[in-house]
Amino acid sequence: MKNIFYLLIFLVFLLFLLPISTAEARYICHNYEGHNICIVKIKRSAKKYWEYKASLSIDGVKQPVETYNCRGKFKLQKDGKIISFTEDFSGKMLCGLFGNGK
Repeated sequence: MKNIFYLLIFLVFLLFLLPISTAEARYICHNYEGHNICIVKIKRSAKKYWEYKASLSIDGVKQPVETYNCRGKFKLQKDGKIISFTEDFSGKMLCGLFGNGK
């Protein structure tokens, strides 16, 4: 009888946690310089805390994963091309959100 009571308490506990664990992540979206920019996926470098690997959606068009260097103010594309934040507004927005866009 005691075991059944503990089992019921455990099941009720799981029922309260189930909606939390299955919730889907929402995109972080911002309007920046007339564009709707959403962060689809982001990962911060542990070694270089000023670098982020991120995939953005700009005006509904998903971009590939690129490396954003907030210290050097440039992004590195998969093909090795370096683009300055002065030419690309998405890097300024991304680094500005996390306090690295000084």
